[in-house]
Amino acid sequence: MDTTPEQSPDRQPDPDPEQPPEPDPEIPPHPGADIPPDPGAEIPPRPAHPPRASLDDGLRFAFGTLTALPVRVARWDREAARVGMLCALPVGLTVGLCAAAVGGVLLFLGAGPLLAAVATVAVPAVLTRGLHLDGLADTADGLGSGKPADEALRIMKRSDIGPFGVITLLFVLLAQVAALAELYGQSWTRGAVAAAASGLVARCALTLAARQGMPAARPEGLGAAVAGVVPSRAAVGAAALAVVACAAAGALVDVYAMPRHGLAALAGLAAADLLSRHCVRRFDGVTGDVFGALAETAGTAALLVLTFG
Repeated sequence: MDTTPEQSPDRQPDPDPEQPPEPDPEIPPHPGADIPPDPGAEIPPRPAHPPRASLDDGLRFAFGTLTALPVRVARWDREAARVGMLCALPVGLTVGLCAAAVGGVLLFLGAGPLLAAVATVAVPAVLTRGLHLDGLADTADGLGSGKPADEALRIMKRSDIGPFGVITLLFVLLAQVAALAELYGQSWTRGAVAAAASGLVARCALTLAARQGMPAARPEGLGAAVAGVVPSRAAVGAAALAVVACAAAGALVDVYAMPRHGLAALAGLAAADLLSRHCVRRFDGVTGDVFGALAETAGTAALLVLTFG
């Protein structure tokens, strides 16, 4: 007798574990689940980071953007800007030494300290085509306007110079000439070292202003290209190097002058940092004009401190 239980006609046979289950027609498949990959399709490449900039790229960027010297900028990207802003110190030292050389030659030829001081101040303006002085005037107009950030930035982009810019330029240039005339009057060495230190500190302020976390006020221009590109540790290291170099240069004047020259560098960098923070609050970031103002502020403050005592 057959003892196998009779199966009900409504009961489905048990699924075979070796066969894949059939899809439920009431459940729509996942989009693209049954579409096999096209072996001929091109896989989009991953976005590649720009190649690291060399020292030559950085020097070209620094000299090509911070001076009027005929240097061709090979690369214009964030990576080149990072190395370039770290190379701002050699640019500052070059400008400062050129200014000191002109002043020294005039003194050697018999000119007075005042004329030597005027020529020394004129050299950086010539080597930069007045770029930093123009930025100082535009920043003064923007800050002095008292307008909101957008309107102040529009004022700074104008080609003319307003009353705040004229007054600021006048007093800053007079302060630089007066300080150098006094130092040249004491000795040629004091004036020459001060001119070189001022140029170095002025460009080091740009490296600090390009450190990470510094926002750009506009999406275009030099400020947007260099704002936030320098790692913070590297920026602090550049500042420390500038202070040590200025203190060491003070030994050319007198061993006891070394602390004063180091303090002058610190004072210049501190003054520029205060101005950069104020500009970030007022303009929501920095611009190329602000960078010019920072350079003039740092260099002038360093010169003034060197005349104390």
